Amino acid sequence: MKPRTLSRKKSAGKGRRAMQVVSSGIRRYPRELWRSVRRASPRAVEEAPWTLPPDFEIQPLAAAWLGHATVLIRVAGRTILTDPVLSNRIGPSVGRLKVGLGRVSELPARPEHLPPIDIIAISHAHFDHLDKHTLAQLAHSRTTVVTARHTRRLIPRGFRRVIELDWGRSIAVGPVRLGAIRPRHWGARAAWDRHRGYNSYLIEAASHRVLYAGDTALTAAFNHLRDIDLAIFGIGAYDPWEAAHATPEQVWTMFNACGGRLLLPVHHSTFRLSDEHRDEPIDRLVRAAGERGLARIIRCGLGETWRAGGETRARGA
Repeated sequence: MKPRTLSRKKSAGKGRRAMQVVSSGIRRYPRELWRSVRRASPRAVEEAPWTLPPDFEIQPLAAAWLGHATVLIRVAGRTILTDPVLSNRIGPSVGRLKVGLGRVSELPARPEHLPPIDIIAISHAHFDHLDKHTLAQLAHSRTTVVTARHTRRLIPRGFRRVIELDWGRSIAVGPVRLGAIRPRHWGARAAWDRHRGYNSYLIEAASHRVLYAGDTALTAAFNHLRDIDLAIFGIGAYDPWEAAHATPEQVWTMFNACGGRLLLPVHHSTFRLSDEHRDEPIDRLVRAAGERGLARIIRCGLGETWRAGGETRARGA
């Protein structure tokens, strides 16, 4: 095939994808914006106050999924929280009004329900990953925030320190080391700030290694890793955003390529960011893993905890 023909086909494909993205947004955002302005509460409601299992803090490795990309991790005697978003709605704030998407599932925990946090790891500045309201409630002098380049000024005051970590760099916080990896995504919070960074994180301690992939499309960025005890990958928001978010099948490929032992799937069933049905990502991931791989998937429901050894506990159990 001639190069000019290939170029035309590539351009046509990009045009089709752009139209799919626009159409997808039109189906959701006007309705949600109207609900925001009317101050209509999302359907999500909080159940009884969330509590961790009593032995969570003594586990060598444990995790609790709090919806979307928010995961509470316990490793090496430290508590780490990824991309904390514990609001009922995501989006920009105008005064006291937050304009954006509402939750489609329950809010399992409030910031005040969480244990003391040693490290907050923020992958990038998108509203569904960097929520200023949640961060302001979590601000504490014991907590270190590790975030992507050119995002420090978005972090509310009150933390012990805020560290911007660029790709290929790492930082030690006590016995835990975080290294920044470049995923396949983008970091802009608005149309005019595309200079912002976007990270995945390798979290290393003496006894365990955890990969928090954040948002990424299919990439070979994790192929050099080995011996990952827990890999946390987003499996949703791919239709029609496959150029920025991996499909479940692609996640399974990346998980195996990085030498992952166990996979905790996140970034699904919380906010309707795309067109796939909320149950589709997990169903497709299970099919991709097959019968032999199913035991390597951690099936954590909202607010549930998992600990090394394979046991998953319901909220408060």
